[in-house]
Amino acid sequence: MLELSARQARHLHLAAQGLLTAPRRRARPADVVSAIERMQLLQIDTIHVVARSPYLVLFSRLGDYRPSWLDTALAEGALFETWAHEACFAPIADYPWHRRHVDGRNHWSRRHAQKMHETRREAMERLLAQVRERGEVRSSDFERGEGSGPGGWWGWKEEKRWLEAWFVLGELMIARRERFQRVYDLTERVLARALPQFDRAMLPTEEATRRTFVLRAVKALGVTPARWISDYFRLGPRIKDVELEPLVDAGYLLRVAVEGWEAPAYVHPDHLDLARVAAGAEGEKGLRATHTTLLSPFDPVVWDRERASGMFDFDYRIECYVPAEKRQYGYYVLPILRRGRLIGRLDAKAHRKEGIFEVKALYIEDGVKLGEPVARDVAAAIQSCAAWHGTPEVRIRKTAPRAWAKSLRAAMRPEPP
Repeated sequence: MLELSARQARHLHLAAQGLLTAPRRRARPADVVSAIERMQLLQIDTIHVVARSPYLVLFSRLGDYRPSWLDTALAEGALFETWAHEACFAPIADYPWHRRHVDGRNHWSRRHAQKMHETRREAMERLLAQVRERGEVRSSDFERGEGSGPGGWWGWKEEKRWLEAWFVLGELMIARRERFQRVYDLTERVLARALPQFDRAMLPTEEATRRTFVLRAVKALGVTPARWISDYFRLGPRIKDVELEPLVDAGYLLRVAVEGWEAPAYVHPDHLDLARVAAGAEGEKGLRATHTTLLSPFDPVVWDRERASGMFDFDYRIECYVPAEKRQYGYYVLPILRRGRLIGRLDAKAHRKEGIFEVKALYIEDGVKLGEPVARDVAAAIQSCAAWHGTPEVRIRKTAPRAWAKSLRAAMRPEPP
């Protein structure tokens, strides 16, 4: 059995996620799909205090790239949208697995969709017939009626709720997005372009789907105990070691030991070479982390609070959904990844019209040794993110510790004339 230090387990996790080392070349359009294939999922969130989360997750891995490449990949059929961890983009080749997963689980969105179809069947059927006859549709194509308003599915208008219900039930898919607004079309038409060989008879069994998602979650995580696996694809109650034993016996998973972890950990065979390097097998010196970047609040590395704490000793909570008076760090707080560690977080806002990237507050974790190397890395990460946003002027309002503000500002590269 391979034995990993806690540090090398973190590095294996980041290598699997594409965050161990900085990009070696300028990003290309195909890298967007490759990054999502590596992660398995790209969570969608619409908050854009800085970049919307899916674009920021990709920036953390690809560096300077064009966000429109993600939109193009969806429109061209390389990706599709589904309910998985939450609302997510996923590679189109995985559609059969996700379709079976959504059909077979008791997800809140499916319960709502089924209930809505039961109570508004006639209106929903008319809407579906309209899409079939007229083609693609957006929720903005419908006026807000008297029945619209607060409550139910974020206060959406009725047609929006019906469109979303048909999306969950599998009759509609997201053909593309316009200014991040969903454009719906019949599933059969979208798949005819994106996955022409698909046939519903090809849908896998629920058992095969669960096994596949267990294996893919382990691969995406790099190394993980059993208890962290279920959350990745929202597979239900926590998975226990006994469920994984047949997969280990059959060679689909490898069991490893991690320093400080009481339970055994698991690695996908595709990461065996990385795991051997991490473990120092046959004279290897381990994986070396060199990347420093800002992460989205919805990045896979931090979306599971227990895992972020257990893997990085980093207690992270998404506070944008917390009442203002109860927030500890701020509204849209970005974790700071530096060379294999989560060393802090910053509350940021991109003022696009003014070209300003505002750091309202930056907090460094206790125990981080501050000095010029850390200041240089963090300053470069902030400036790179700001430049990608088109907000090159960085303004830092507050740092904790307070005395570090001077070092951080001194490390900032001067703006080009």
